Amino acid sequence: MSKIKLTKVPFKGTAEQEAQLMEKLAVCKNMKGGLMPALQSAQEIYGYLPIEVQRIIAKEMGVSLEEVFGVATFYSQFTLNPQGKYQISICMGTACYVKGAGELVDKCKEILKIDAGECTEDGKFSLVATRCIGCCGLAPVATINEHVYGKLAVSQIPDILKNYQ
Repeated sequence: MSKIKLTKVPFKGTAEQEAQLMEKLAVCKNMKGGLMPALQSAQEIYGYLPIEVQRIIAKEMGVSLEEVFGVATFYSQFTLNPQGKYQISICMGTACYVKGAGELVDKCKEILKIDAGECTEDGKFSLVATRCIGCCGLAPVATINEHVYGKLAVSQIPDILKNYQ
């Protein structure tokens, strides 16, 4: 079982977002199996599922916070941390891993001062060590949003990140 890391970035929900969530939850709480659509709606509204939002969902859906958290952490479609403006994904599939993807992750962590699964405090970058993205011939591979970087060396990481500063 993997360790769950929660963000250090403070929650910044708005009254408008909470109103949208309450409207969605009013519909979901009358549905059989409504917890999944409730979580999906919340993630669409906020971009992730912070504990503050999970508490609202638990209260409105009439379930425990533990149940909400359990579902949110079981399904990979949900994230408990905010996503940065620039989402860095480093492939950890076999081809990429063998060709040094772990060192790429380490360099990003060093430069950004975050761990994989976290977002920088300014909300600019998030870092994910991901499964195979299907670019094995370009190993090791990273993506920043939709841009693909292949045949990467650790020495390239600082310059690539500077392009997004």
